[in-house]
Amino acid sequence: MFERLRDFAGDVVLFVIVVVVVGCSDASPSATTPGPGNGSSDDAGAGRDDAATPPGDGACSASFDSTYAAIQTVIFQKRGCTQDACHGSQAQGQLDLRPEVAYQNLIDVPAVGSSMKRVDPGLPSRSYLYQKLQAALYPERSEISGSPMPNGGSLTSDELTAMHLWIEGGAPKDGSVLDDGHHGGQSLSGLLNACLPPGAPVTIKPLDPPAAEQGIQFEMPPYPLAARTEKEVCFAGYYDFTDRVPARFKDDQKGVFFANGLQMRQDPQSHHLVIMHTGLGPDYVHDPSFGTWRCQGGARQGDECEPTDIAFCGEGMCASESKASTACIGYGPKEAAVDASGGGIGAAMAPQTYFPPRDGVYRQIPLRGILYYNSHAFNLTGEDHQMHGRLNVLYTSDLRNEEVFVAVSAHVFAATGIAPFTKSPVCADYVVPLGASMIRLTSHTHKRGERFWVTLPNGDEIYESLVYSDPLYKQFEPGMLFDSADATQRTLHYCATYNNGVRADGTPDVNVVTRASTMPAQTSCSPIACVRGKTAQPCAGASDNASCDSSPGAGDGWCDACAIASGVTSENEMFIVIPNLVLPPK
Repeated sequence: MFERLRDFAGDVVLFVIVVVVVGCSDASPSATTPGPGNGSSDDAGAGRDDAATPPGDGACSASFDSTYAAIQTVIFQKRGCTQDACHGSQAQGQLDLRPEVAYQNLIDVPAVGSSMKRVDPGLPSRSYLYQKLQAALYPERSEISGSPMPNGGSLTSDELTAMHLWIEGGAPKDGSVLDDGHHGGQSLSGLLNACLPPGAPVTIKPLDPPAAEQGIQFEMPPYPLAARTEKEVCFAGYYDFTDRVPARFKDDQKGVFFANGLQMRQDPQSHHLVIMHTGLGPDYVHDPSFGTWRCQGGARQGDECEPTDIAFCGEGMCASESKASTACIGYGPKEAAVDASGGGIGAAMAPQTYFPPRDGVYRQIPLRGILYYNSHAFNLTGEDHQMHGRLNVLYTSDLRNEEVFVAVSAHVFAATGIAPFTKSPVCADYVVPLGASMIRLTSHTHKRGERFWVTLPNGDEIYESLVYSDPLYKQFEPGMLFDSADATQRTLHYCATYNNGVRADGTPDVNVVTRASTMPAQTSCSPIACVRGKTAQPCAGASDNASCDSSPGAGDGWCDACAIASGVTSENEMFIVIPNLVLPPK
């Protein structure tokens, strides 16, 4: 498969590099550097850990001890969902939303009359409750069965956004989902008009593994993420599914099994998780580059372990030493064939990703070997956290068409240089290989990517995504075939609008603009505009605060705003389109 991809991959970069993607709150966790002046709210950068604090002195209508508690009252109860005739004692659709039972009736519970779950943690697009609520406010966005909710009305856009953020943030029952305030410019407190405690790390509900005859689960060894930290790491694990995959779904001679469809769920602190096969077998587990293998999680946490002894760590998992690494480039033995375009087992751009099985489509996955886990995560809170991730893959025996992930990264840093307090579109083209069929399409930007869209040569728009932290996965059923000998007729034109600090009314937004004081330690930018005093006016660098003073000698100026910078952290920007293709038969 690798060679087939290289035949047309002139402008395609490894999928590993591409999926530097987003979780829920994609703000930089570095603490905001105090600037000149009196420490007004404009000082607050993306690194604050109080994003879920009240919207103002006495501005909230009530106080709650968790995001879910606020949703139960502000949405379910005040909107009449818990009335007896609705989802109270009569439990329409077999759903009872009264406070004492609502949560257990929602989370991971199959909806009546739908293939979706009522709330699928991390995945609003597959949560039937959210889709029903959205259908009332935005009927053009929803194609679900049954009547919209609530009956005879709709949520406000703020309430719907709050519901989206709660589900996207793992749908926890306890604690507050941390939101960086970039969804409509308000935090969850503001969206719900509720006083909430500071956000805390969320351990998402574990993804149940598939039934033994349907598929298998890969689990990432948990690793620690310290408070107020952003890091990207790579570490290794070993697995052996040889005796677990049913015979009809594998080829023992090739040492592979066949998969069609996947689902990944991970803690919402994740910026991305990529799981990839290295092409290495058990002979390489003791390569010195891996360091000491130790148990992660369980009663044997920290004990040295033998990677090929799968049961040694009990409830935990054996993992190599983790090292700082972008996309695992340069990590591990030089013999590793890390190419997620063909060898990637799964990747996630959000707390949960779901690719349904497609008729006649398959991927080959090795039955055993060394995996690399590439995780980029950020912890904006004051509490340390253990990161978790799980990937389900489903078996298939229908081997008609091979699927590949393609990450078009030729223009990955095209947004670099967009001036502070401006908006600007960026566009590029990608030529689909002759005879390929596109079955899925998604995109990637970081938090200043306001809108992403893709058009065909005739001008038809086939894709639009408006939420950077939960990019649309557009399914094409049947697949979109590109069979013209004319390359111009196989060209996807993809664009994104980047907002470097402009509010909806056109005024400067100092909390969204790229700022030197909120850049993580591994990246930087050069300030060229004021964030206080003469806000949005030019300045000449970090030592030029006086030029930003509202009047000569006022001492209230701060030169801190930058043009968009390139890089892989959440404070930098990227520009990537990601089609899933079915290649023509050999």
